[in-house]
Amino acid sequence: MSNGALEPDPSVIGNAVKPPFVRLPDPLRIFVDRALRLRALASGHQLEAYLRFLADLSELQYRIQDGLPEPDMPGPDIVEQGRKHKMPPLGRNRMTADAALDETFGRLLAACQTIEMPAVARAALERAAGADAGMRQTLLQAVLADAIPVESMAEHVFAAAALQVHFARLASRLEAEGLVPVGDGACPACGSPPTASLIVGWPNAEGTRFCSCSLCATLWNYLRVKCAVCGSNNGIDYQEIEGGDGHVKAETCSACHTYVKVMQQRHNPDIDPVADDVASLGLDILVRELGFNRGAVNPFLLGY
Repeated sequence: MSNGALEPDPSVIGNAVKPPFVRLPDPLRIFVDRALRLRALASGHQLEAYLRFLADLSELQYRIQDGLPEPDMPGPDIVEQGRKHKMPPLGRNRMTADAALDETFGRLLAACQTIEMPAVARAALERAAGADAGMRQTLLQAVLADAIPVESMAEHVFAAAALQVHFARLASRLEAEGLVPVGDGACPACGSPPTASLIVGWPNAEGTRFCSCSLCATLWNYLRVKCAVCGSNNGIDYQEIEGGDGHVKAETCSACHTYVKVMQQRHNPDIDPVADDVASLGLDILVRELGFNRGAVNPFLLGY
């Protein structure tokens, strides 16, 4: 493992670039691109079987969207109240079941019957598929509350996958101009923590940093060399696996003793925050040995 040198934030040097505050998700494109990236990463990887399972799951997240009911969007008063009080309009703690979410979860569970998965995952799928409406709601609420029982983590992977689709569809229907910062480490659309952060190469945003929401996939602009969990800009360091390509590093914070991965998407546009987070699990293990805890959330790395 090696330390990465601190890099200046181009967004604060002479106003060279003017990145947007948020980029809202495209619910179809996200999961297609993620499936392709997972399959590319899987070949020859130590986690090949798991990455291929996630690739199949991501493809289903795309395929089940055709004809889904329109999700219940927050009213204009809630959006305006959120903007005024710096609260996310899609607050995950205020989520209530609607026809779109019920249909999304049901379709996903049915579609997953067709893909290969380990026996443990298959058994969990059968339990979730056989659950009544109340139990399915309990699974969804546990994911949103970050209160997943250790003994039923596998079932909650499917619930999290359904929620990703649902919240990406919700977020895509928001007005980007109406979103405001709601706090360090919190998505301005739904309030969830990031999965990772990306250094992008977009026009007018070259070299700037965006956090990627673990739930709705909204990207929000965030200063570099600043902890994406607690907001501290002191004691920030970067760790990477010796001999790696430098495209994925762990940004560690000595103030809160957490880390969030930073990914150089500008150097490799195919990088996906969820896929590359899973594929770089070895980095997590090494950084944890240094005494840092994950400050990011990835539903496909439950327990790490």
